[in-house]
Amino acid sequence: MASYKLLLLPGDGIGTEVMGEVSRLIDWVNDSGAATIETETDLVGGCAYDDHGEAISDATMKTALEADAVMLGAVGGPKWDGVAYDKRPEAGLLRLRKDLELFANLRPAICYPALADASSLKRELVDGLDIMIVRELTGGVYFGEPKEIIDLGGGQKRAVDTQVYETYEIERIARVAFDLARKRGNLVHSAEKRNVMKTGVLWNEVVTQVHKADFADVKLEHILADNCAMQLVRAPKQFDVIVTDNLFGDVLSDEAAMATGSLGMLPSASLGATDDKGMRRAMYEPVHGSAPDIAGKGAANPIATIASFAMCLRYSFDMGETADRIERPIADVLDQGLRTGDIRQAGCKTVGTREMGDAILKALA
Repeated sequence: MASYKLLLLPGDGIGTEVMGEVSRLIDWVNDSGAATIETETDLVGGCAYDDHGEAISDATMKTALEADAVMLGAVGGPKWDGVAYDKRPEAGLLRLRKDLELFANLRPAICYPALADASSLKRELVDGLDIMIVRELTGGVYFGEPKEIIDLGGGQKRAVDTQVYETYEIERIARVAFDLARKRGNLVHSAEKRNVMKTGVLWNEVVTQVHKADFADVKLEHILADNCAMQLVRAPKQFDVIVTDNLFGDVLSDEAAMATGSLGMLPSASLGATDDKGMRRAMYEPVHGSAPDIAGKGAANPIATIASFAMCLRYSFDMGETADRIERPIADVLDQGLRTGDIRQAGCKTVGTREMGDAILKALA
């Protein structure tokens, strides 16, 4: 029986509540005999800052580097608004991405038929929606230097963020996107702003070269990022895989997420390079935030975190069949009319975090 080490980082706010439902699913996997998943739990985000003054400790980072995968809940909240920039809760998330070298962020936008009416778009636009956004995660404007605010005197300041990409960074994220497309609808849209940004010109050039050299069987379409944003609202089902840079990926993936009805429904995976044993470092997390307004009330939607765990099984542990077994009950319980508060609908039963987890476990059984 295969054995894996999984680091759980519940984080802040509702992160601890939704991660509790994942822990129950880990027990189910272990009891099923499909694999042995050993877990360790540690701190990240605001709770880590409260404990030792850093958003993530060196010791926790060492554990993350030694694990087969990391599961993250959520970080942040107004409690830490006054914390120094480099110690804010989000700094823990950024360090995990950087130190684990997680360059590829996979964010599926899936609209379950039972939730099509919960979308802000018309049912016919989103029913059956299934998009995979592949976001470059360790380069671009979020990490480029210089990054600074300069006092110019006389009450004036200048803020600088630098957008930087090198060829290898674009090549490796393009390959992830093309590989995924081959397993899906065989279509990739590459989104950039080559009309006004030099990084966009290079992005377009490199993606075109990778496609021509190794993925000519996949259909490739280039699209300006602002047009992509418009098309995601106009006709989202035209897309299969969208590959884009760090900044545009942040914006476009949130936009696509809302087309599905709720951020609370969507998982994500952040992947590193494959090593010589065929393994890759990875971190899995729900798209939603820490939702401090409902933290501790047992009202959070655990589905995004549960689906993130299914992605962990699929991409890190090579347990695709078990992942399928976990994903199917999500649609089943929605079809039964169960809803957490964020996806509440007339005629449906509103349940809490634990009750939703109970229903999914029951459907698994």
